[in-house]
Amino acid sequence: MSPLADPELCYRAVQARDARFDGWFVTAVRSTGIYCRPSCPAITPKRRNVDFYRTAAAAQTAGFRACLRCLPDASPGSPEWNLRADLVGRAMRLIADGVVERDGVTGLASRLGYSERHLHRQLATEVGAGPLALARAQRAQTARTLIETTRLQFTDIAFAAGFASVRQFNDTIRTVFAYTPSALRSRRRSAAEPAPGTVSLRLPYRRPFHAESLWAFLGGRAVAGVEEMTGDGTYRRVLRLAHGTGTVELTPADGHVRADLRLADLRDLGSAVHRCRLLLDLDADPVAVDGALGADAALGPLVSARPGVRLPGATDGAEIAVRAVIGQQVSVAAARTLAGRLAQSYGEPLDTPDGGLTHAFPTPAALAAVDDTTLPMPAARARTVVALARALEQGAVCLEPGTDPAEATEGLLKIPGIGPWTAAYTVMRALSSPDELLAGDLGVRRAAAALGLPDDPANLAEHARRWGPWRSYAVLHLWHHPIREDMQ
Repeated sequence: MSPLADPELCYRAVQARDARFDGWFVTAVRSTGIYCRPSCPAITPKRRNVDFYRTAAAAQTAGFRACLRCLPDASPGSPEWNLRADLVGRAMRLIADGVVERDGVTGLASRLGYSERHLHRQLATEVGAGPLALARAQRAQTARTLIETTRLQFTDIAFAAGFASVRQFNDTIRTVFAYTPSALRSRRRSAAEPAPGTVSLRLPYRRPFHAESLWAFLGGRAVAGVEEMTGDGTYRRVLRLAHGTGTVELTPADGHVRADLRLADLRDLGSAVHRCRLLLDLDADPVAVDGALGADAALGPLVSARPGVRLPGATDGAEIAVRAVIGQQVSVAAARTLAGRLAQSYGEPLDTPDGGLTHAFPTPAALAAVDDTTLPMPAARARTVVALARALEQGAVCLEPGTDPAEATEGLLKIPGIGPWTAAYTVMRALSSPDELLAGDLGVRRAAAALGLPDDPANLAEHARRWGPWRSYAVLHLWHHPIREDMQ
């Protein structure tokens, strides 16, 4: 439940400067006209002067401007939107992915299957701002990032951030931050300049954050040419975005993950940041997850050993789906090798290779056109890969951020060769669904048996009801148990 259900709880969080609530809500101070994150180090305002809003967009709509001391727009996102599969939760994920910038409110409403009026009404009721205001807040955040981290001309920044004109850009920056773009740039902290063409920024997270297990998961499955793990612990991968390809380097640090992005088109910056956050599950509420799972006698020791475990997500849901099919009944290493061969054969080569990154993973369109008899895998699995690619290409299966996990699961199970394990694994990662059990997974069952839990799928699923809505995280903890073998 959102903390906004109890305003007094919100105020106590502000008094304690509790960073766990950053991103859940913002604090608007009527006496100053400024809104802050709960952990802002400024003097705590009096309760009678404070209002609470679920989003920065709602505070901006009410006439407040962002605090430039705590930068509330740079907080981790609310964990609420990954938990909710309703209209509002799906809309918030799509807006964060840049759908309004690319397709307008009409396109957003069409994807969600509702009228623009109904969508606006639901968002205004739930989060205090309509889709245009939410997109405007996101544009302002993207613009501030580019102002502070690049030497780009303001005209270029305005259009890269999605503004229709330089005047609109200037007006919005002054309204949201009470500074002109030039003044914002002059305030930036002195730091080493990023390489030309690189946007460097921090992706904050809530503590605790078990980076080691997340990086080990991603590194162990890194597909040659598409992903790589460097010797200094940096995860690098190719991004396929709306306006072109790009690459990102992700390095864990204290309180944030450093992201170095090189994009073919800066209009993709907001979407790229959102997808990296999904990939690393940076908007999760680890205290809630660990508290729920740690209360289970069997899982408790695993949770204590790895506090803050995150759910590995995806930057491209279609890629994860194809890789899940490839990985059926083979080891992680074998699946990685097969995926690398597909990337080299059918993926789009980068115009300029970036270290070991040479190709984007094949699109559904590219794989849908392949003769399945030529794919380097068993015939039945090859037919499933091509059938899946065609379903994704034709829209019969959708794995974009705003998709309802139940609808995606239903669509996947209609494809011959895709069973419950493949569908659940795909939805867990492609849609960052926090409540997928994978009860039939061999590694999960063996770990469950070693912990004294039921190891048959039906009884394990019954026991795991108490783990909801965090069963995906329970799967990760069971996979980390020493008994598990090299399984997906």
